Amino acid sequence: MNRKQFISRLSSIGVAAVAAPIIGTSSLEAATSFTDTPPLSADKRIRVGVIGCGSVSGMYLPHLTKCPYAEVVSVCDIIPQRAQEAAKKYNVRNWYPHIDKMLAGVSFDLLVNLTDMQEHGRLNRIALMKNINVWSEKPMANTYEEGCELYKLAKAQGVRIWGAPAVVNSPQFAFMAKQINENKLGRIAAAHAHYGHQGPNWSAFFFEEGGGSLPDLGVYNISTLTGLFGPARSIVAMTNVVDPTRNTGNKGHIQVVAEDNAMIIMEHQNNVLTHIQCGFNYFDPYGHEGTGQERPTISVVGSTGNMHMIGYDWKPFAIDMATVANENTQRFATDRGTFLWEEGASVICESMATGKDLLINAEHALHVLEIIEAARLSQKEGRRISLKSSFKWPVVI
Repeated sequence: MNRKQFISRLSSIGVAAVAAPIIGTSSLEAATSFTDTPPLSADKRIRVGVIGCGSVSGMYLPHLTKCPYAEVVSVCDIIPQRAQEAAKKYNVRNWYPHIDKMLAGVSFDLLVNLTDMQEHGRLNRIALMKNINVWSEKPMANTYEEGCELYKLAKAQGVRIWGAPAVVNSPQFAFMAKQINENKLGRIAAAHAHYGHQGPNWSAFFFEEGGGSLPDLGVYNISTLTGLFGPARSIVAMTNVVDPTRNTGNKGHIQVVAEDNAMIIMEHQNNVLTHIQCGFNYFDPYGHEGTGQERPTISVVGSTGNMHMIGYDWKPFAIDMATVANENTQRFATDRGTFLWEEGASVICESMATGKDLLINAEHALHVLEIIEAARLSQKEGRRISLKSSFKWPVVI
């Protein structure tokens, strides 16, 4: 799939239609509505600067510009025309062709980093050094060590950093976590998650060093499974390259360096084993946007029950569950409420403006980053890798 097709698909389903159709939420207004929120005065709203005006900004900016807790004051892109067009389309007063000019321009409180993933660590550091909070699209850094340095830097500067994805915010995640925490499935033995498509061929960065299917796709499943079962103690993985060359929109034919196919087995506490597979060589009849997906992508098996998330964890539709007490599979959590995968920055603005507690935290994002790095090391050295990071768990009580 090329960039034009990706943008076309996003446009065809719209910001709201990303959440529809589901019971109880069937329109853009339902998915992105802030009608129950009293408007904040301009001096109380979080001033936001968005860097990276490519495909993903086409989802973030509509959500952010509707958020009553946020005021998008500037956009930036190294391709000036993209920044200018985004500013015009979303009625943002200021646009810049470089982060240095952005930081020297109108002041803001939160940087929303939507650039190529290889640039995340560098740009996040620049913002933190200027005492600006950061919401970073995944991953928040390019190595676990770099991520830890950014985390420490944010604390030293008196600001904060958060990293996508926001999958722990969905009602479907909350439902699954509650069943697990209340032992509704008995002793949990195993879980499986998968996510893949045929590859985003509009840019070479997905396939270059620092890219790959793990930080682009697997990151969602890793976040979900560690969110449900707690930090992983160790992992073993195999990764490879299925398609050695790609024809990309910005660099033509290139050699694929980063993994486009990956399998990870994680060991959690209480002897729970989970498995993740992801890749850029997966045909999915539901397409990249996942609309209409009726098959499970997250499955959990316990001694007295099983549970399945219908749809992707970044776009879930329901939970199917069966137990020894009721062997007929029932469907639950069919309403996604206001959850959208691109809501992370808006949720951060709400928390910064009101003090509302967050389910998303930097420690979880760092743990996910360590798992991605460990998976590559496991492939390289052919062994199980022990992990040292952790985060507050359970995420949902």
